Amino acid sequence: MMQALRIAATGMNAQQLNVDVLSNNIANLNTTAFKQGVPAFADLVYQNRIGVGAITSSAGTLAPTGLQIGLGVNVGSTYRIMSQGTIGQTGNPFDLAMSGRGFFRVTMPDGTTNYTRDGSFQINQDGQLVTKDGYTVDPAITVPTNATDFTVTSSGVVSCKIAGVITNLGSITVSMFTNEAGLQSLGDNFYGETEASGTATDTEPGQDGAGTISQNALEGSNVDAIESITRLITAQRAYELNSKVITASDQMLSTLTQMT
Repeated sequence: MMQALRIAATGMNAQQLNVDVLSNNIANLNTTAFKQGVPAFADLVYQNRIGVGAITSSAGTLAPTGLQIGLGVNVGSTYRIMSQGTIGQTGNPFDLAMSGRGFFRVTMPDGTTNYTRDGSFQINQDGQLVTKDGYTVDPAITVPTNATDFTVTSSGVVSCKIAGVITNLGSITVSMFTNEAGLQSLGDNFYGETEASGTATDTEPGQDGAGTISQNALEGSNVDAIESITRLITAQRAYELNSKVITASDQMLSTLTQMT
């Protein structure tokens, strides 16, 4: 009977972590380019009372199914869903949305490189294209003071007009990863490269499977509010059911104690 108590406890712990992941998804419902996480559940090791295919008689008969007792559940990982978020128009010429696979590359103050889908860019005091925190977009794009009609094409070519003449300012590249879900979430809408993600491959937007760029727009979160609430209710019910198992097991133990 104590086995049931431990099994139900693993179920409650797993559902508690499930709710933690869901609450983070819901909290980031309006976060630019946020990608929702999904916990992956796995059953724990089994206790074999009678092994499958074990010999059950001197005549050599075999147990067709055996007798196995599961020991509960665990959350093996949280998988990030990298599906496309809704593209919304903002009217800000420095806002860039990624449509399809890939990330913008950003140089951090310590010289390291982070990656983001958040294209809510601005220009700093030197005219450089930067993130909302002032980190430089890589490759660096510098907008002259007297520039007008700042334009970014779907293939990442950046230009403007200076004294009525179209001037090329450079190009924005897209960083691709073999396993995007293997990137490490760093907060502030940034991801870090890991061995699991593979090394970044930089390419032109729209080429080799890379996404294209939309100007005057931002990608929204890919969290579905209705689906998240449904999962939250399911997790709550599962948690309650596991708690009822503990209550029932405790009552059965009390009955056994009274009998002895």
